Amino acid sequence: MQTKVKQREQWRKKREYILAAAGNVVGLGNVWRFPYLCYKNGGGVFLLPYCFFAVLCGVPLFLLETVIGQYTQESAVTCWTKLCPLTQGTGYSIMIIQLYSRFYSIILAWALLYLIYCFRDPLPWATCNHPWNTDNCVDLTSANWTAIHSGNLTANRTSGNPPKSSVSLFWEKGVLSMSGGIEEVGAVQWELLLCLLACWVACYFCVWKGVRSTGKVVYFTAVFPYLTLAILLIRGLTLPGAWEGVVYYLYPDPSRLGDLQVWMDACSQVFFSYGLASGTLITLGSYNKFSNNCYKDSLWLCVLNSGTSFVSGFAVFSVLGFMAQKQGIPINMVVESGPGLAFIAFPQAVAMMPLPQLWAACFFLMLILLGLDTLFAGLETITSSVVDMFPGQMRRPWRREIFLVFFCSITFLVQIPLTTEGGVYMFQLIDYYGASGACILFVSLVQCVAVGWAFGAEQMCDAVEEMTGQRPCILFKLSWRYFSPLICLVCFIYFFVDYQPLTSSNGYVYPNWAYCLGWAMALSSVLAIPIWAVGKICLLEGTLRQRLLVLLHP
Repeated sequence: MQTKVKQREQWRKKREYILAAAGNVVGLGNVWRFPYLCYKNGGGVFLLPYCFFAVLCGVPLFLLETVIGQYTQESAVTCWTKLCPLTQGTGYSIMIIQLYSRFYSIILAWALLYLIYCFRDPLPWATCNHPWNTDNCVDLTSANWTAIHSGNLTANRTSGNPPKSSVSLFWEKGVLSMSGGIEEVGAVQWELLLCLLACWVACYFCVWKGVRSTGKVVYFTAVFPYLTLAILLIRGLTLPGAWEGVVYYLYPDPSRLGDLQVWMDACSQVFFSYGLASGTLITLGSYNKFSNNCYKDSLWLCVLNSGTSFVSGFAVFSVLGFMAQKQGIPINMVVESGPGLAFIAFPQAVAMMPLPQLWAACFFLMLILLGLDTLFAGLETITSSVVDMFPGQMRRPWRREIFLVFFCSITFLVQIPLTTEGGVYMFQLIDYYGASGACILFVSLVQCVAVGWAFGAEQMCDAVEEMTGQRPCILFKLSWRYFSPLICLVCFIYFFVDYQPLTSSNGYVYPNWAYCLGWAMALSSVLAIPIWAVGKICLLEGTLRQRLLVLLHP
């Protein structure tokens, strides 16, 4: 007796899709990247280029990818056979980018380890009484703390042993055990390895039953971070010095609008925070009912994403303002981006507050849930793509679960080097090249050309009207055909013109072989698109014109 093949799943309730999509687009970049970029690039003035790219690229491409998934009812790879088969390599490029993005799970492992340490009194990063601390350690209660920034301890600095905060030492020595470089792999940090394993187990059970399990999990993972962010916002705004921090965050500097790098930062932030060219929007949209109003959903989700970024800036900079006042230093000396903000600056700030364990636990739990939403959405993108590529085999009972166990196990094993003493250097290399903005821009460019010109922007507007009963604003049609691809092309070219080799925050310069490996990772996703197109053209019969006519239409 032949085993029955399951039908493709759909969201049981509309709010499950909304929560899953919100959890996917609202991630770590909203909390630790947007506020820093806003401060760095002219304060409130940065909102102008940010809104410019959000209107002309972010919202149109967000809607486009959601419509592609809902209209075709296919995931990120197979959807292109119903739109423009010549560009199906875009789906494989997205899969390669997603594979590199799985390495972001190490951030969850770092946050989980910090969360475990939050239940100690005193917090381990607040004092110098620990094995990982060195002789030049300065704790948060020391009178010499301000001297780290003011430069008074010149003797230590000239002797090659400058003072370091207990927070930085906990991050570099206690958590990462950083070696001298990527070539010094060192030993595995077992605590970090167990945290990484716990994160992968959690990811597996979030998606192992498809949208049935994901739809239940997002009620907690998507909602709780907003509750935590609200608590941290209220707490931050009531701290002394909070207003100074908010002023630093939003103080406008119109002269920065003439700096091209400001516009590039705004563009990259829009693409990363909106989750564009990652396949997750296509995948989540593909589980919607055909008649779902994805037009309205997309607009509200984009507003939610940008609004969360803006509001999180008040929470972050109010705390940094408090920390600057407490230490008696300018706020620009405590402002950091990325891991520096999450694992150095903010832990340092909460250690100075009353009930530090409570605020630290809230912050790191929020980070874990924000990252977990994005991580399991990407995992669902990979899994659903494999299932849709091989429906006859993968939609049979337990095939999906077996594939997920195999995939998660292999990925975990591959990521074990990230838990070594040289692991942070490997992570920075993958982050800088493997999932770089240039790759995302190129995929977005091809998507716009495929839909706006090959499939047809007018036909895509017809599809939106057929599904929702609403015809998109003409701005979307113009963006899909002209504005978005032009912006993607210009930014893609600028990336290579202004390319700077990766260097670590501690001044470490990577060896040449590491840069070669980085470029190989970057090109692996970009080249998937032309290689697929050339391969399909060569395999078809007929003249070149006849082959293109076949491949450019569904």
